[in-house]
Amino acid sequence: MESSTYGLPLVEIEPRRLAERLAGDDPPHLIDVREVFEWRIAHIEGAENLPLSEILGWWRELDRDAELVVHCHHGMRSAAVCRALTVEGFRLVVNLRGGIEAWRQEVEPDMPAY
Repeated sequence: MESSTYGLPLVEIEPRRLAERLAGDDPPHLIDVREVFEWRIAHIEGAENLPLSEILGWWRELDRDAELVVHCHHGMRSAAVCRALTVEGFRLVVNLRGGIEAWRQEVEPDMPAY
């Protein structure tokens, strides 16, 4: 699904669809932009923790041609990151709709909530 805020496109993926993609042969690069203390509470297996507070130090290291799925707790911070990366020329940037909380509710109900 694609939406737009301030004229910037935002492509989103539903948690169950992401679970299917992560289990497949060509999974996307999953980036968790929550802070380290949040990561320690719960995280999606295979996700890379790149905190939003440190974005100036890591965004240039990402592969501009890779499919990136970005998530946070509820999807707001990751949506901002997706838009920023799109402005910087990244082509395949996707936001996890509802963040890790939606993932917990729809895919991994035993995951700790916070």
